[in-house]
Order: sequence, then C-alpha cells, then structure tokens
Amino acid sequence: MAIQQSDVLYTAVATAEGGRDGRVATADGKIDVVVNPPEEMGGSGTGTNPEQLFAAGYSACFQGALGVVARQEGADISGSTVTAKVGIGKNEDGFGIIVEISAAIPNVDAATAKSLVEKAHQVCPYSKATRGNITVTLA
Repeated sequence: MAIQQSDVLYTAVATAEGGRDGRVATADGKIDVVVNPPEEMGGSGTGTNPEQLFAAGYSACFQGALGVVARQEGADISGSTVTAKVGIGKNEDGFGIIVEISAAIPNVDAATAKSLVEKAHQVCPYSKATRGNITVTLA
C-alpha cells in the first residue's frame, strides 16, 4: 500500500550531475561522491556507482526491517549482518538490475534465520518498492 505525501516522515534529497560519470551529493552534504562506471562496464571504476549506492541503501534498510521482525519474534539478532549484491546487465529494454540479499545471524538456528529473513523481506521498504519490478532472491 502506497503512502501519501501527508504520511512522509523524512525526505532524502540527492542531486546527480554527469549521470554515471559525474558526481552525486545529498542536500545536507552527508554524501558527496564521484560516480564512475565500473571497469566491467568500460568505466574507470575510480568512483562509486549507482549499484553500490543501491546495495548500501538496500542492505541498511533490510537490516532495519530484520530488527523490527526480530523484536516482534523475540529473536536475538545481535552481531548480524545483511549483504546486498546488486548486479546490472542487459535486458530486452536496455539494462536492468538484479538483487541478492543474504543475512548472517549468528545467535539463531538456520530455520529461524530463514524465517526472519523472509519476514523482513515482506516489511522492508526497499523490498516493497522493488517487488514485481526486479528479481530479488534471498540467500
């Protein structure tokens, strides 16, 4: 279910110049990075790229969702990590991305970890935003 503008609690603002070969910065100055295509795509690879930025945001958001689910379930996820792998490649429309999310949750058994990750995938705002648009697998 989509939120309405009146429901917004925070809005991040970022501006890019030069597209994939330029710079991106947030309005508050907390992020200000050079953006370059990776070497695998013919770029210099000296700066970051949109896929790395998306992976960083998705993994942080998913970790937050995992925390919400863990609190609801009474599970200990201390020391856990979430990794997002974001791939880019050609598709029928030009280019598309694919995501793999994995979590290491040392204080729970494998079945509990799997259940927590699946539940986090249902509540994570990034997962909700990408659902039905790109392939996201849980590893």
